[in-house]
Amino acid sequence: MATAVTELLRRLSAGERAAFDELFPVVYNDMRRMARRQLRGERDGHTLNATALVHETYFRLAELEQVVWHDRVHFFAVAARAMRRVLIDYAEARRAQKRGGGVPVIQLDDNLKAPEQRVDQLLALDEALNRLEQHDPRQVRVVECHVFAGMSLEETAAALDISPATVSRDWTLARAWLNRVV
Repeated sequence: MATAVTELLRRLSAGERAAFDELFPVVYNDMRRMARRQLRGERDGHTLNATALVHETYFRLAELEQVVWHDRVHFFAVAARAMRRVLIDYAEARRAQKRGGGVPVIQLDDNLKAPEQRVDQLLALDEALNRLEQHDPRQVRVVECHVFAGMSLEETAAALDISPATVSRDWTLARAWLNRVV
């Protein structure tokens, strides 16, 4: 399957837009797993379900132009960033409906694979990641791959084309920085 995804991404990078339509069924189950993971812990009746999150993320990916796709891991790293944006946009809309409120403290630790998706927590994490990005954009990419896409440190290293040791160091530093500022 990884070869099929890489081939479709190669065709897409070469300008063959039809490859994007062929890609969706191939990556759909993996994207649903990512989405379910992100939505775990949400209240019953949450209006954004895994299917809607996958479709919205995929629409946003389809809007990207001039991306040179490397492989399956790179695709899911970019998808993680797009999924983060969908979740943040949704959380901001929900917060606007509620007319604000305090932002609670969240803690990132080694056992955390995805933050609880409560609106305020997600917005607090996004705000902190935006601040961190001003200091170290690579650390933010590591957090996105590891937390939002659920990638292992090795998969994150491959997606970002850096060493696993660098990913481990960036994850440790980003986690410490986020825990200090959030």
